[in-house]
Amino acid sequence: MSLAGKHILLGVTGGIAAYKIPLLVRLLVKEGAEVRVMMTPAARDFVSPLTLSVVSRHPVATDFVRADNTWQNHVEWARWADAVMLAPLTANTLAKLVAGQADTFLVAAVMSAECPVLAAPAMDAEMYAYPGVQKNLEVLAGYGVEVIPAETGELASGLTGQGRMPEPETLLEHLRRVLAPQGPWKGKQVLITAGPTHEPLDPVRFIGNRSSGKTGFALADAFHKAGADVRLILGPVCDDERKRPYEVVRVETAREMFDAVMGRKDDTDVFVMAAAVADFRPSRAAEHKIKKSGSRLSIELETNPDILAGLGREKGPGQILVGFALETDNEHQNALEKLRRKNADMIILNSLRDAGAGFGTDTNKITVLHRDGTSREYPLKSKKALAYDILREMEKYL
Repeated sequence: MSLAGKHILLGVTGGIAAYKIPLLVRLLVKEGAEVRVMMTPAARDFVSPLTLSVVSRHPVATDFVRADNTWQNHVEWARWADAVMLAPLTANTLAKLVAGQADTFLVAAVMSAECPVLAAPAMDAEMYAYPGVQKNLEVLAGYGVEVIPAETGELASGLTGQGRMPEPETLLEHLRRVLAPQGPWKGKQVLITAGPTHEPLDPVRFIGNRSSGKTGFALADAFHKAGADVRLILGPVCDDERKRPYEVVRVETAREMFDAVMGRKDDTDVFVMAAAVADFRPSRAAEHKIKKSGSRLSIELETNPDILAGLGREKGPGQILVGFALETDNEHQNALEKLRRKNADMIILNSLRDAGAGFGTDTNKITVLHRDGTSREYPLKSKKALAYDILREMEKYL
């Protein structure tokens, strides 16, 4: 697949392997890609910004302020890119990315990226094997960055071991693969629900829950990066409403979410119902704000449509249905019962008993239950990392 027209943002940090980057830029430009390069201050000791500017045909970013004393917007650079590749990635910049220490233009841009990010760490063998470095690489992968393992060979120290950055031709193939996914999700139509629903009591009050939509966003991003065509049906959450590389349909109530899902069910291959849909709604929403009168207020509730059950009744051959279960007691038993009752293929169980799990957090701890009776527990980790675990669990149904 040609990379013609693709926007590639290269991040170069201060390692000796930086001398290979001009060749990588030349290869990308020859493919028809548009390339921009950003560097840490230390990287300038290993390769000239002028060299990279000439071969990329674009100015190189090394700081937040340009030579003419104007502001250089790292967010604009990040949003311009179809893919970001960090090569070489040093232990120092790795640690900053893990800690969120945005004291360089490069780190700030990577933290703002919404596209796939790849990292090619390169350092001496002892540094690469150091437990702190390996832990940071694991954490970075948990953030959704694809870590390209270092290769084994002769190093700048004169020793031989694992720590070499892959050759530019290899890095080119990684970019080609990421930008043209050929895996099992390529072309699959995936519909994901996320966030809460709000059921109005009156013009200013509603019945809802604490769902943040973070799991749904993480799943949508993971499926999109895997090559799927994603639709996200999103309840009312507080997000930045930035433009995302997949369709987002915003709804408020459970009935609106039901209609949005059912209206798209016939052309969907995979349903991932991550939204926390309200089970009940007020039988009648007041037209005006309800005023306080007396010491009690009674509200009559009625049942909302069950989206997961509706899909379970109507799903066709080859369609995959995944639900979520947030439980507070008898967790495993209740989730299994939900799996059978809703005719789902998988249920993702999480419990409010687990610290760091559930609504509003950046982490979760889940158990995946399959229709064949098998299950697998995953430890507490970021919701972005768990999204990829869920994706891999679902591949058995394709």
